[in-house]
Amino acid sequence: MHGRLATALATALALSGCGPGGNQPARVEVADAIVTLPAAAGRPGAAYFRLQANAAVRLTRVASPRAGQVELHEPGMRRAETIALARDEPVVFAPGGRHAMLFGLDPSLRPGERIALTFRFDGAPAVIVDADVRRAGDVHGGH
Repeated sequence: MHGRLATALATALALSGCGPGGNQPARVEVADAIVTLPAAAGRPGAAYFRLQANAAVRLTRVASPRAGQVELHEPGMRRAETIALARDEPVVFAPGGRHAMLFGLDPSLRPGERIALTFRFDGAPAVIVDADVRRAGDVHGGH
């Protein structure tokens, strides 16, 4: 009985990444998240951020309770179903490059507020961050 229990415990520890020789579980860090409001009412806003993973994973979705829909875009406004992240290589979403478009944004959002963004991944747990809300085009936090 003790042999089976020890084997089950060792297997669970190895799978969790905590046991001897086990790998760290996949994890993604989301940093520098901002959302810019649309320049005209009813248009989409944009989200910019930096992702870095400790393993190869895929970003599959970004969502917010204050947006009807969020789309991932590659440079040139090409819609992307997923974005690949390589181990320890930052992926930056910035104006003129990758970005997320937020459609149906809550019209009561104002610069200076924060908005929750949920990032979902294939191969890593979801990450929820609060992004700074800024005026249209204000990606550097100026007034």
